[in-house]
Formats: sequence, C-alpha cells, structure tokens
Amino acid sequence: MATRLPQSTYNALIRRSIDLRRLYRHAAAACEPGLRMVLDENAQTLDLLIADLQAQLRAGGAKPYQRGSWRGSARRYAAGWLVHAAARRENTWIRALAHHESALLHAFEQAIAGLPAESALALRRQLPRLRSIHLDMGSLAGSARC
Repeated sequence: MATRLPQSTYNALIRRSIDLRRLYRHAAAACEPGLRMVLDENAQTLDLLIADLQAQLRAGGAKPYQRGSWRGSARRYAAGWLVHAAARRENTWIRALAHHESALLHAFEQAIAGLPAESALALRRQLPRLRSIHLDMGSLAGSARC
C-alpha cells in the first residue's frame, strides 16, 4: 500500500479482534456441537480479518500485534465465570459474544470515520466480514431470548 497506515489504530483493532476470536473459541469449547460449529466459523472469519490487517501493516513496513490484550483475557475469564453461574449457559455465551462483537463492529466504524479515505480503505474492506458475524450473532441472540 502506497500510503502510510495508522499503525496504532490498526493494532488496536487487531488486538480487539484477537480478543474476540479467543472469546469465540472459549465459548465454542463449552457449547453443544451445532452452536460450536457456528462459533468456530465466526472465529475463522476473525482469523481472516486479523491476517488481512496484519498483512496490511507488514506491507506498510509496520509491525502488527500478534497477541490479544490483558483486558481481553480478563473479559474472557469473567465471561466464563458468569456463564458457569448461569442457568442457561449457551444463551449467556451468545449474549456475551453478541455484545463484544457489536462493540468490535462499532470500533471499526469509528476508526473508518476518523481516518483519511486512503488509510480507511483496508478497514472498509473488512466490514462485510464483521457484518456477517453481526447478523449471525443477532440471529442467535434473538432466538436465545425465547
């Protein structure tokens, strides 16, 4: 990419995406096989998103983050504890994942709005992936309320 990418913005989004991917995998391990398949697919979508953003930074000469944040680890631990205490564990996982996924989508949209058009292009390309996950989780969250 010819333009210099805003490394801190991209790395913050990469880190949040890694945190969410780890939460998806943690939830998938605790859910029934049908839901596990959906959660694993969403984690794989996040794998692609993360790899693309990391490649964009590398191509621009920057060093992308490879790990999530300590806050993400704390959130994953807290979510696991809350789910363990809940009566309807899979519904609780779905609501937690939908909340964090929505926050990630919002963070991407805010970053796009705050960057010059050339720098935001790679982020804009990721929106269909995030919106696909958003639709999955919205559908699951809607049915989990029943």
